[in-house]
Amino acid sequence: MTEFTPVEALAGGALIGLSAVFAMAFYGRIAGISGILGGFFAAKTPDRSWRGGFLLGLLAAPLGYWLVTGIKPDVELVVPLSIIVAGGFLVGAGTALGGGCTSGHGVCGIARMSQRSIVATICFMATGILTVYVMRHILGVW
Repeated sequence: MTEFTPVEALAGGALIGLSAVFAMAFYGRIAGISGILGGFFAAKTPDRSWRGGFLLGLLAAPLGYWLVTGIKPDVELVVPLSIIVAGGFLVGAGTALGGGCTSGHGVCGIARMSQRSIVATICFMATGILTVYVMRHILGVW
C-alpha cells in the first residue's frame, strides 16, 4: 500500500482537469488517452501534432515532478512483466469495447453528465474492485 499524499494528489488532479479543459477548449476533443493514442497511430490523422504533444506530456510528467521536487518517482513491479503486458492488452481491448477509457469516460464524460460515461465508469470501477478482491483475497496472488 502506498502513502496518501494529498498535496501531490491535488496537484495531479488539477493537472488532469486542466489538460481536459485545454483539449476541449483548443481542439474541441475529449482528453481520453485511448482515443488520443489510437488516433495518433491511425493511418490518416490530420491532428497528429497535438496528439503527439499530449502523449509527450504524459511521458514528461514524471521527469517534471522529479525536477521540481527532487524526488525520483519510485516504480516497483510487484507482478511479473508478462502479467503487466497481458493486462495492458486486456485494458486496450476493454477500451475498444467500452468506447473509451477511464480518462475519457471518467474525467470528461462524467463532467459532461453523459449517462453512457457514468455507466461505463461504474463498470470500470466495479470490475477493478472485483479483480483486486479476487486476485488478492480469493486466489492469494500478489
